[in-house]
Amino acid sequence: MAQQAYVTETDSGGSGPERREPGLQRLPNRLKSLVAGWRGDPHVWRRGLVLAALAVILALVMLLHAQIPNAIGNLGSLTETFLPWLGLFVPVLLLLALVRRSATALIAVLVPAIVWLNLFGGQLTDKTGVGGDLTVATHNVNADNSDPAGTARDVAASGADVVALEELTAGAVPTYEKALTATYKYHSVQGTVGLWSKYPLSGVKPVDIKLGWVRAMRAAVATPSGQVAVYVAHLPSVRVKVEAGFTARQRDKSADALGEAINDEPLGKVVLLGDLNGTMNDRALNAVTAQMRSTQGASGSGMGFSWPASFPMARIDQIMVRGLEPLSSWTLPETGSDHLPVAARVKVDTSAS
Repeated sequence: MAQQAYVTETDSGGSGPERREPGLQRLPNRLKSLVAGWRGDPHVWRRGLVLAALAVILALVMLLHAQIPNAIGNLGSLTETFLPWLGLFVPVLLLLALVRRSATALIAVLVPAIVWLNLFGGQLTDKTGVGGDLTVATHNVNADNSDPAGTARDVAASGADVVALEELTAGAVPTYEKALTATYKYHSVQGTVGLWSKYPLSGVKPVDIKLGWVRAMRAAVATPSGQVAVYVAHLPSVRVKVEAGFTARQRDKSADALGEAINDEPLGKVVLLGDLNGTMNDRALNAVTAQMRSTQGASGSGMGFSWPASFPMARIDQIMVRGLEPLSSWTLPETGSDHLPVAARVKVDTSAS
């Protein structure tokens, strides 16, 4: 019969009734027993060499992800899109190392754990600040959305001063305009993207991202704290195909064109809102990400995954800024879309910073 651990409470009058130790209190004792059982094992360092090798490979993939070539199926971009999820292999390897009773594997597992924490540990902390003078939001509303009016009301309820919508269909645009007009006096729709604002818009124009039709736009928003150039973009979708890998050539081409447009922007304060179909880790977006800051990375809490809405696995809906100070960033509740809306609070007037 298995023995159970008990402790005896002792007071001045003698011993009281025995009580079972809580599970968390028993855990250190169990680990001590496990380690003690390994001391006399002559194979503790020889076992688990394959597990140790897998741990080192995992660490190298995360550490050198930028060196994985895109020549074959855009494997590098695919890896970078889901890079944070590679951390799930760490506890699996740890468990296997314990089961295998391998000290070598246990030590090796520390390597990918440290690499992952170095890459993403900062995103686990809450960097949310207070204040700010402009709230922005963006949402890919999904062309097949069955409740566009409800989606519009949900986004407006966020309290955003400026809202960008992507994947607008010609038939749904009047519904969004009707639902948002009470909150947003100014708006413009260019192709399949639109911008709604509480403040006046000027310099509105489509942005050519080399698609042959309009999926990006630019406008100057006259906020109380000054002019802000707002870009709205919906980059082409990517696909994972067995025969072709991660197909993203058109997305990459459009990202370069968008980066050039933002680089040429005359206003010093710029906000980019949209579905970029890529994460901040994806090298293919370097033309954009190299010149802007992610509000989620700078002032969010957690990973801020936005897609797919039913089980978010990646943040492909982005809010990025240049010349403004991000103070908070968050995802909004699920709507009728397959994306989650995302929002951010920024400081336009940075003169006193």
